[in-house]
Amino acid sequence: MAGPLILSGKDFAAGVRNALAEEIRGSNHRPPGLAVIMAGDDPASSVYVSMKEKACRKLGIVSTMRRLPAGVRREELLEAVRELNDDDEVDGILCQLPLPDHISADEVASAVLPDKDVDGFHPVNVGRLWRGEEGLFPCTPFGIAEMLEHYGVPFNGARAVIVGRSNIVGKPMAALLLRRHATVTLAHSHTRDLPGLCSGADILIAAVGRPRMITPDYVKPGATVVDVGISRTDEGLVGDVDFDSVKDRCGAITPVPGGVGPLTIAYLMSNTVKAWRHHMKGR
Repeated sequence: MAGPLILSGKDFAAGVRNALAEEIRGSNHRPPGLAVIMAGDDPASSVYVSMKEKACRKLGIVSTMRRLPAGVRREELLEAVRELNDDDEVDGILCQLPLPDHISADEVASAVLPDKDVDGFHPVNVGRLWRGEEGLFPCTPFGIAEMLEHYGVPFNGARAVIVGRSNIVGKPMAALLLRRHATVTLAHSHTRDLPGLCSGADILIAAVGRPRMITPDYVKPGATVVDVGISRTDEGLVGDVDFDSVKDRCGAITPVPGGVGPLTIAYLMSNTVKAWRHHMKGR
């Protein structure tokens, strides 16, 4: 019996990056510019930022970094955002999370110009997403939707269940699937009979950060299963889905690692190039 289709985000993201690099190389305009603001020295954030800088170098995107101390005043951080908003060489601005506890991430996201908001968190871009308009959308869910389309997963009329209702993944994922004519349910910690609900889904997306929570009783035979979670355990990196027990039940599944993870940076690069394209129009 043939196994499931393995949805390799690693391979798909490589194709996205190659296309972006080719577009940048073929342009007569200045290269795209991405500015990252990081407050504090969170080790995981530092690793992630270095990965972004490496991705920028490979594609030909100019990456700049504003490192601020953990005790930075709110006004100083917002002033850094304003300076980058006014910089014509900067197409995308990203404020690396988490921010220090005394600074509101929502306030900072709202301070970034919508057309430089490559995270897709500005209220204007959130509104554009839900209204079905063009904009810059959160990288991870946008990458998932594009990857599923690439692999030929049918959306039209499909029943989709998303486990997790965060502003970063769950809610924008729902909007992106609705755009593609899926029937979407957002599930969460208060959902009754979660296994029963999930087992009716043609597309099941797990984004809760609980290792191996999704077991075979959550999965409809032949379903497409997308594992957004990643947790470090004694046995290594695992996702929200118990891959080994679920894989023979589903029709398609993302691995961990190598599934959803590579999409986030690839679509950060894609959003930066999209913003650059917009800024270069008519020049």
